[in-house]
Amino acid sequence: MNKPRLLDLFCGAGGCSVGYAREGFEVVGVDINPQPHYPFEFHQADALTYPLEGFDCYHASPPCQDSSRASIQWRKAGKVYHQDIPATRKRLIASGKPWVMENVVGAPLLNPVLLNGAMFQMKIRRNRLFETSFEMPLVLLPKEQAAHFPKMGRPIIEGDILTPVGHFSNVPYARRQMGIDWMNQAELAQAIPPAYTEYIGKYLMQAVLDSLNVKGIE
Repeated sequence: MNKPRLLDLFCGAGGCSVGYAREGFEVVGVDINPQPHYPFEFHQADALTYPLEGFDCYHASPPCQDSSRASIQWRKAGKVYHQDIPATRKRLIASGKPWVMENVVGAPLLNPVLLNGAMFQMKIRRNRLFETSFEMPLVLLPKEQAAHFPKMGRPIIEGDILTPVGHFSNVPYARRQMGIDWMNQAELAQAIPPAYTEYIGKYLMQAVLDSLNVKGIE
């Protein structure tokens, strides 16, 4: 059997894509912005209009500024961010194939699973929600060790829990903790560690296989 083909919409620099590839998917990425460090086949295009045909499943990470804590000050100042989650969900459901949609805590996802860095023994703070078209088990997340967060102005040292957002310090530490060695600082600030989607990918792979078996019987 050939590898199932996964289309990663709003792919960024490919953190999610690498996790799925590790789980056995052939991944193609789409993003409206150039992604020179994306490690797989890439198409610069609008994720809301890019054709979905020819793929067995989908992942989507719509822009999160409308829900992110990092943009609260700008929203309070009157800046309005477009919310692409409803339109993305509509497209994914209409495909009739298995899918995953990822976003920040506070985003309007439906019955999502929450993952964090502590689940994967990472010294980073990156909580992310995953809405899926298939059932996912309840995850009992380990607590992050807040006492290890570095104080403002102190250099990051081994063992600190890093929050890689904005112009954070110690990019090599973030790369190592996130399992990402190909991204620059700006890309890391937006990235999902591949371990997250490698975990999700196990269940997505089963959903794809189930879908293909159903089609085979018909």
